[in-house]
Amino acid sequence: MNALDYFNARLEATISPMDFMRSKQMDPEKYFLIDVRNGPIHVRSVTIKDANVIHEQELPNRLNEIPKDKEIIVYCWDVWCNTAAKVAKSLLEQDYKVKELTGGIAAWQEMNFPVSDTTKVDNISDNCGC
Repeated sequence: MNALDYFNARLEATISPMDFMRSKQMDPEKYFLIDVRNGPIHVRSVTIKDANVIHEQELPNRLNEIPKDKEIIVYCWDVWCNTAAKVAKSLLEQDYKVKELTGGIAAWQEMNFPVSDTTKVDNISDNCGC
C-alpha cells in the first residue's frame, strides 16, 4: 500500500470530532454514535452527549439496537485504545456502514464538546469485561 492509498483508507474509516460535529449539525439523523468502551462505571461515567452505550463485549447480543440505515460512529478511550477499531471491524463484517471517531472521548473532551454523565442512567451494566 502506498501513502496515498493509506491516507485514503484512513479518511474513509475515520471521522474527526470536529468533522463529526459539523456533519451532525447539518444532518442530525445521519449518525448513530456508540460508546464501546469497557471498564467499570466510575471510569466511563462521562460519555459523548447523545451516545448510545454498547460495550464491546455486549455487541453480539445488542445488534438489534443498531440501525442499518445510519452511519455508525464508534469511539473508545483515546488514540491508544483499539476497542473501537475491533468493534468497527465486527460491524463492517455485518454490512454496517462504520467509522471510528479519531482520538476517542479524550479528543472530544479536549475540544470541550458536549458530554453527558451516565451515572444517572440506571440500565448501565458494571460488567466491564476487563
